[in-house]
Amino acid sequence: MSKTHKPVIGIICDAFGRDGNADRPFHGVAEEYIRAITEGTRCTPLLVPVSVNDSCDADALCQILDGLLLTGSRTNVHPSRYAGPTSKPDTLFDLKRDISAFTLIDSALKNKLPVFGICRGFQEINVALGGSLHQELTELEDNLDHAKHMDLPQDQQYQASHEINLTANGFLHQLLGTTHIEINSLHHQGVDHLAETLALEGIATDGTPEAFKLQNNEHFFVATQWHPEWHIATDSVSQALFKAFDEAVHQYAANKKTL
Repeated sequence: MSKTHKPVIGIICDAFGRDGNADRPFHGVAEEYIRAITEGTRCTPLLVPVSVNDSCDADALCQILDGLLLTGSRTNVHPSRYAGPTSKPDTLFDLKRDISAFTLIDSALKNKLPVFGICRGFQEINVALGGSLHQELTELEDNLDHAKHMDLPQDQQYQASHEINLTANGFLHQLLGTTHIEINSLHHQGVDHLAETLALEGIATDGTPEAFKLQNNEHFFVATQWHPEWHIATDSVSQALFKAFDEAVHQYAANKKTL
C-alpha cells in the first residue's frame, strides 16, 4: 500500500449545538480519536457527519471506507432503542448519531468492514444487535464506581481505574497475552443484556461487561467500554488494540483491490 493511498478509517461524529444554540448543530469529534488513528495506525482518518440516515447512504459510505471507529460521547443512546425506562430529565442524547450509528453498524456487518467501538460505540453496537443497557450503573448494588469525575483534571480522569478479567483464550487474551488488565472508566451507562451475537471478551469484578467481539466472525469487530484512544502514545494495551485494528483495515483494503 503506497503512502499516497493509505486505507481510510471513518470516525463517526457527534451532532451538538454550539454556544448553547441547539438550532445550529455542528458535527465533530474529540481530537484524541483522530490522534489514535494518525499515531496508532497507518491509516487516514475521515470524519463521518451524523447525516447517514438510510441504508443506501451507509452502503455507499462503506464502499469508500476500509474501517469504522465508533467513538465515545457525552450523550447516551436513547432508551427507546432498547425499550428502556424513561431517562432522568438532564440526560444528554444525540438522536442524529443514534440513527447514523445504527445504520452504519448494519452496513458494516453486511460488508464485513472492520469496526472498533469505544464507550458509546460499545453501547451502540450492543443495542444495534439486540442488547440492552443500564442507564445508571451507580444505582446498581455493589457496583464499582464507573463514572467520569468532571471535578478532576482531564488527564486524571483517563488514568487506570480498576482491573478487568479477560475471557480465557478469547481474542483479547490472545492479543495481549494476559487475562487481567487495568483500564480507565468514564461511563454511566453499561451493558445490561448482551446481544446474542456478541461474545464477552472482558468483565469487571462487579460483573459489568467491558469488552466484546462479534461471534463467529473472521474480520475485526471489537468494542471496549473503556477509552484506549487516550494514551495511544504510552499504553501498550491501547497500542496493541489499534495495531490489530490497523492490520484488519489494511487486509480489508488489500482484498478490495483484488476484487
